[in-house]
Amino acid sequence: MASMKDVVSMYQNLKTEWAKKPTRLDKCGELLNKIKVALTQLTFLPSNNTAANQKELMLARDVLEIGAQWAVAAKDVKAFERFMSQLKCYYFDYKDHLPQSAFMYQLLGLNLLFLLSQNRVAEFHTELERLSVDIIRADPYVRHPLALEQYLMEGSYNKIFLAKDNVPAESYTFFMDTLLDTVRGEIAACIEKAYLCISCAEAARRLNLPSQQAVHEYGKKRNWVLGADGCYHFNAAEETCAAAAGLPSAELAEQTIEYARHLEMIV
Repeated sequence: MASMKDVVSMYQNLKTEWAKKPTRLDKCGELLNKIKVALTQLTFLPSNNTAANQKELMLARDVLEIGAQWAVAAKDVKAFERFMSQLKCYYFDYKDHLPQSAFMYQLLGLNLLFLLSQNRVAEFHTELERLSVDIIRADPYVRHPLALEQYLMEGSYNKIFLAKDNVPAESYTFFMDTLLDTVRGEIAACIEKAYLCISCAEAARRLNLPSQQAVHEYGKKRNWVLGADGCYHFNAAEETCAAAAGLPSAELAEQTIEYARHLEMIV
């Protein structure tokens, strides 16, 4: 059974490895797994305010914070969600027993961005309600995903693309890329419904892609048909028009008049 001294030693090794540039993600992952097992063998709850108790809680929190950052660097979304689920206990339930972490709002903001990138808007607002009004208004890590959520509600997709170059921390880039892929998919779906055809240049502008080659690669993923004229052609708009033209307008008009007559009789 691991002792507190063993866990501290493993944590120091993890901290040293994590600080190296470039970081060896595989090595950090191994150390995190060992520490997580060791921590389960220790029993520490915030039952008192002794220095030893506080030290144990801070150690566990620091390990989880490195774990959350490691998960983003390793692009392990499920691991990030697990680490954040455990961290919130230390941030909110144990807040009276611990000094505030320097990474707290950076990671909480990152979690908000994660939820937004997964289109989990209800959970996004639930997590936002945990934070004070002052933090929501002033903290740059929280304001960033909050602004993105507003842009999404407004349909201001161009502002979301511009926000990629203005992330508050490097770790935000991973979930920003996920969010941009989601937004780009929404724009592409709208293009397919709204256009009979669209040029590569115009598609690149609307999808915020850097080149026509990038449009070609993206179009292949969505099975877009590139014509000899250099434009993409879609059938959805034609089908919509055909369906609209085929509506039995005369019958609908007669039914509407009949409903109106019955309503008038009732009144």
